[in-house]
Amino acid sequence: MTIFARILDGEIPCHRVYEDEHVLAFLDVGPASEGHTLVIPRQRVAGVHELSDDAAAAIGRVLPRLCRAVMKVTGARAYNVLANAGAEAGQEVAHVHFHIIPWSADGGLKLSWKPGALDADEGARRAEAIREALATGID
Repeated sequence: MTIFARILDGEIPCHRVYEDEHVLAFLDVGPASEGHTLVIPRQRVAGVHELSDDAAAAIGRVLPRLCRAVMKVTGARAYNVLANAGAEAGQEVAHVHFHIIPWSADGGLKLSWKPGALDADEGARRAEAIREALATGID
């Protein structure tokens, strides 16, 4: 059982900022910056790819509203929305969660990576393969 499941079950308290039948949002207890908020589905799955359409849609509806509220309260003009899927990608809690991390001079998150190059032919092949996966069913 994950810490988020225990929060959902009421075993561990949290500072709730939003909840509905599909989503719970609360302040991170180890914040990267003031207002750092976690958004989790009530559905208990590890990866975004495992979410039901209803749970994914609910997160999609509320995430922009939560970002606006966090920005208003913190005064932040910039923020990160971050989700890691899989331990190799840095996921520490095996329950889908999105971080809203406001940026300020006192804290926040800066990501960087070394951009590669997409070969046009490889890009066309990869895009076609993804379209085909979508069309043939990936559920």
